[in-house]
Amino acid sequence: MATGTGKLTDLKCRSAPSGKHFDGGGLFLHVTEAGRYWRLKYRHAGKEKLLALGVYPEVTLSKARHRRDEARALVQDGRDPGAERQADKLRAKVAADNTFEAVAREWLALKAHEWTPRQHDKERDRLENHAFPWIGRLPVADIGVPEIRPLLTRVVNRGHLEQSHRLRHQLSRVFRYAVATERATRDPAADLRDTLPARQRKNFPTITDPKQVGELLRAIDAYSGTFEVSCALKLAPLWFCRPGEIRLAEWEHFDLDGELPSYTVPPANRKLRKAEKENPNTPPHIVPLSRQALAVLRELQPLTGHGRYLFPGARTPSRPMSDGAVNMALARMGYKGVLTGHGFRHMARTLLGELGWNPEALERQLSHKEPGVAGIYNKAQHLPERRKIMQAWADYLDGLRAGNQVIPIRRERA
Repeated sequence: MATGTGKLTDLKCRSAPSGKHFDGGGLFLHVTEAGRYWRLKYRHAGKEKLLALGVYPEVTLSKARHRRDEARALVQDGRDPGAERQADKLRAKVAADNTFEAVAREWLALKAHEWTPRQHDKERDRLENHAFPWIGRLPVADIGVPEIRPLLTRVVNRGHLEQSHRLRHQLSRVFRYAVATERATRDPAADLRDTLPARQRKNFPTITDPKQVGELLRAIDAYSGTFEVSCALKLAPLWFCRPGEIRLAEWEHFDLDGELPSYTVPPANRKLRKAEKENPNTPPHIVPLSRQALAVLRELQPLTGHGRYLFPGARTPSRPMSDGAVNMALARMGYKGVLTGHGFRHMARTLLGELGWNPEALERQLSHKEPGVAGIYNKAQHLPERRKIMQAWADYLDGLRAGNQVIPIRRERA
């Protein structure tokens, strides 16, 4: 109920000296050295209370009177406007804490200890690029299939089918976390599991024809780029490590002069879960060094052996070379879409399998885990046979490089 015209005017509000200046109906302007504040006196449940209505001149006289009338109407209904305001603030805070983005970032922080920094960045970037701009500010409990489907459709229409599956799975994990923390009642992303086109599994581009492998090796020998990248290209087929295990290789990981020369890949550089990388009981991966690999390393050592990495970055020697350096070199050689750095692994596994070597030893050399229960109990590393494999493989590649008609060398039988 409006109280009518009060005692104050806008001129009085601007010029009023320090003190309390009443307008009527409990409304007054409190002038201090810090500013001019609107206040409302009212009684609720027999107690006198004070309610802040804003700061003059941001809150004008007419707006202050309107807020006074709203508050007095609540008092007339037996409600406490101060308590109502606190409840509104609490609801606003809860709503802000329960937006999809807030819950998702909380989930990211919870999972960070399980992931490597690189994996965490991938998970965060996917949400920031494909979810937050559209549903980030919505209350997580209010989001359903109609809000999620466009996100996935947008990614599919751009031709990123695998990314759409990853996004749906990630959204589902966030919603399950919201359910577990009592901020949502269901996971709507799960309903869209069967609406996406099936994944199209693609292997890394590779070369498995022996004649074409020989041509590739001759092209690598003729590579005219930097010496470090040239050496990385030469070692990639000899080691068939994962690209990161080549890029991150440090000189301290190598035994070049021992009876059994080898590259010991530390767990931190292997493709493992973060917990396994940090577990002191996780074994390293051993790469036996053939005579040919040793020769390349001996050539490289005078150039980079004084530093940490075999292949330091061109601009920042204290860091390893770019993870795209080998792929870019292969592209410049004309192998874009034909072969990637990871493709050397497929090449070696295919041809060594055809040469008859022990599959278990090959899998261990590829640093693959045996699936299922057998992978838990089978700790055999097959190192003696793997040393024979690596030298036989290097000799085989020499024959292909020379264009010889190579006769497959079968593994030795017991």
